[in-house]
Amino acid sequence: MKSRDNGPMFSNRDLHDRRIADAWATLQAHSDSGLALEPDASRLAFADPQFLLSRETRGIRFQLELLKPDLGQQAHGIENTIVVFGSARFRSQEEAATLLSAAEAGGDEVTIQRARVMARNARYYEQARAFGQLVARYSADKQARDKLFICTGGGPGIMQAANRGAFEAGGVSVGLAIALPMEEAANPYVTPELSFKFHYFALRKMHFMMRAKALVAFPGGFGTLDELFEVITLVQTRKAKQVPIVLLGSDYWKRVINFDALVDEGVVSQADLDLFQYADDADTAWELIRTFYRL
Repeated sequence: MKSRDNGPMFSNRDLHDRRIADAWATLQAHSDSGLALEPDASRLAFADPQFLLSRETRGIRFQLELLKPDLGQQAHGIENTIVVFGSARFRSQEEAATLLSAAEAGGDEVTIQRARVMARNARYYEQARAFGQLVARYSADKQARDKLFICTGGGPGIMQAANRGAFEAGGVSVGLAIALPMEEAANPYVTPELSFKFHYFALRKMHFMMRAKALVAFPGGFGTLDELFEVITLVQTRKAKQVPIVLLGSDYWKRVINFDALVDEGVVSQADLDLFQYADDADTAWELIRTFYRL
């Protein structure tokens, strides 16, 4: 369609894009000038932070946090993931050794003891790193539908280690980070285009399970326990399909959680203990997953 004097008219898409650009330019101008954003009923709803961040629009924010990572992963062919959970506090053997040396030089017994624990647990970082490498190498020459991708919470510690292993093996990996006071940036080994951040824990957990073909839980604290038991409960109650659930570090898990006591008290069945398996190294964890799927 053409106008009488000016040739081709703007398409509806052009006008749409210009309006969106203008709306965001207004917000940017306020920000650059340090001006407070006063309420404005005429501001476009999707470009109105006061509106979008209100209590009443929480449902919309839920939808957005569901949709954005889903579309982002679809665009990069991420259909099958192996989710790795574990402590954000663990460090590599090299870093842990450096911290222990510094602590011993300082002479404070409490600091030394903490550094020794960190050095002892560094083996889990290295196993998570090795596991990430195994998954990435397996997928390197596979068709898109058969590829498996490491997916973590995007943070430090075990999460960083698994993403790092995938990165070092030439693979891509997903990070589903959560906005927390103590964790702001994703670890540097997450593939940038697959690094997502969430406000809502519930939506983040949903994304962990949406593409998960297996879960490997390394030793961790409250967050790891929360995520692990959420997955076990979903599988136990048939809300999610059965997938391999591997607890890496049998000594840790059997010491921290007395699963047999749950059976003895009649709060779970003996068969429920078959929902997960133990492993003590990356090779064993990977072999359990391969056996499950006959890879």
